[in-house]
Amino acid sequence: MKAAILTRYGAPENIRITEVADPAPGPGEVLVRLHATAVNSGDARVRAVDVPVGMGLPFRLAMGWSAPRQRILGTEGAGVVAGLGVGVSQFAIGDEVMVFPGTRMGCHAELMKISETGNILAKPKTLSMVEAACMMFGGLTALDFLQRKARLQKGERVLVTGASGAVGSAGVQIARLLGAEVTGVTSTANLELVAALGVVAVVDYTKGPIPVPSQGYDMILDCVGSLPYPLARPLLAKAGRLIKVWATLPEMLLAPVTGRRNGHRVIAGVSAESRDDMMTLVDWAAAGHYRPLIDSITPFDAIVDAHRRASSGRKRGSAAVVFAAGATQTPA
Repeated sequence: MKAAILTRYGAPENIRITEVADPAPGPGEVLVRLHATAVNSGDARVRAVDVPVGMGLPFRLAMGWSAPRQRILGTEGAGVVAGLGVGVSQFAIGDEVMVFPGTRMGCHAELMKISETGNILAKPKTLSMVEAACMMFGGLTALDFLQRKARLQKGERVLVTGASGAVGSAGVQIARLLGAEVTGVTSTANLELVAALGVVAVVDYTKGPIPVPSQGYDMILDCVGSLPYPLARPLLAKAGRLIKVWATLPEMLLAPVTGRRNGHRVIAGVSAESRDDMMTLVDWAAAGHYRPLIDSITPFDAIVDAHRRASSGRKRGSAAVVFAAGATQTPA
């Protein structure tokens, strides 16, 4: 099979398309022939070791020193079941599925294997392969932080920074589905795009500081690291929560005590990868309530271009990569 191999950390050009042996599914494993995947910010940051302050050494110790031990990146994908290990009962050859190996990665290849009890679900018929391949990275991150870690309540006022990105656009939609009133922060070029996601207001960060509302925000979902607590404090309501999706090591360590004297709570850390949350997103998508934002669609042989786009700072939603013709077509 063809696979995108990261030869060493650094520039997008360090990605090479290479022929490698096909994986063989073991007992209880499903072999998936991918039709589409995504190069998201997580992939780009792993490739470039673009990590928050203080996380460089822990990252290399966990992932690999000069290159990741798992040299095939890719946290999410969609395709068709191509093989079954002994004992698999939940899937059959030809089933259309979506997968999220997450930090295990492996989706930037024509074939990947995954446990049938892992993060693999049937693809809704209403989604194209590209849509199915691009909805989990941003969606799972936003859902875990908003619902589980911060316990968003119906009627709360939420501010989302980086609202045009994969996590931010998912956060806007999910916060609305959970009953919040959402304000999005983005650049001038993306104002209309974010407005179309259903926010009550859009803030253009290029025009100056974020206006301080009279009541304050009950929750701030900071997807891009632009609001450290000192800047977020005047924006927060009494008992408000600041969610740091992109947090430095000091912010993570000090989160339990930061803001407490002002009645605020800071939440920072790593999002969970939950199959139950995958099912929630799939149900919302099947009902037409949630859709991933697609920035671009690139053929697999040009995946380096998708990495460049993901690292450009201008990506809107997910940079999709397709292996198969027809992957972009939404079923009737």
